[in-house]
Amino acid sequence: MQRTFNLAVAQVGGVQPAEDRKAVVARLVSLLEDSHRRGASFVVYPELTLTTFFPRYWRDDYSELDSYFEREMPNVDVQPLFDRAKTLGIGFYLGYAELTPEGRHFNTSILVDSGGAIRGKYRKIHLPGHADKVEDVPAQHLEKRYFEIGDLGFGVFVVDGLRIGMCLCNDRRWPEVYRVLALQGADLVVLGYNTPMAVPGWREEPHAKMETHLLCLRAGAYQNAVWVAAAGKSGDEDGSHLIGGSAIVAPSGEIVARARTEDDEVVIAEVDLDLSEPYRQSVFNFAAHRRPENYALIVERVGRGDPIPVDFS
Repeated sequence: MQRTFNLAVAQVGGVQPAEDRKAVVARLVSLLEDSHRRGASFVVYPELTLTTFFPRYWRDDYSELDSYFEREMPNVDVQPLFDRAKTLGIGFYLGYAELTPEGRHFNTSILVDSGGAIRGKYRKIHLPGHADKVEDVPAQHLEKRYFEIGDLGFGVFVVDGLRIGMCLCNDRRWPEVYRVLALQGADLVVLGYNTPMAVPGWREEPHAKMETHLLCLRAGAYQNAVWVAAAGKSGDEDGSHLIGGSAIVAPSGEIVARARTEDDEVVIAEVDLDLSEPYRQSVFNFAAHRRPENYALIVERVGRGDPIPVDFS
């Protein structure tokens, strides 16, 4: 991978329940071809890209939802995306629901290189929402009910010479995620998301919903001297509204490209990996300035608690 290349984020407008995977993959291929025409060598797709965001539905019987999960990857429905990407010589990141041979359910994403080979996998760790049914709401948010907590950790994988760290949706809101990936030498952090405007038990002003989304991307990029690329599924989806805001952020924390719509849209930016170096050699020179011996509380304590006494006599 050259130090400078074109990176694409492929935002996907709402996927309706009546759309089958063949139709969705055709949309993804169209976005891929648009990215190729504009010179991109890597494309980032959203979380749970292949179906509607099914955690909004309550089902007493979990097995009724298995049709939303992929039992293998690629499979016959998704193979056209792999084939077209290989022909064009483009790598990509894709999020989907995974059903393992052992019957385990994960919110998963993969990294695919320009030759069509899967080079990395991540299973979502920070699952938002709730597990019990919430009454009198327009849509549920049942990731805690339908998915297991990811068991692969936060990995960085080499794809066509580029060191890429992976996460998904709610992970972007947790600063530890970016730091763990940066400590493994990530040049780029990629993520997909589905962010509903209405979440049971939590209400934000529309401007705040977008502001906190972009703030997470910008802080993660700046504080860890990495590029960050985030692709959302957005717009109206079966009566629910998903925010757009797909974006690419530089190591300076600046948004260098951002979606203008809530529809299918390709966002392109020229990525210069050398822009990370001034930050890595100065304010965020980890080897020179980090003091992990003073951060033990981060892993020792999960929830908020009392102050730790300090002897300053």
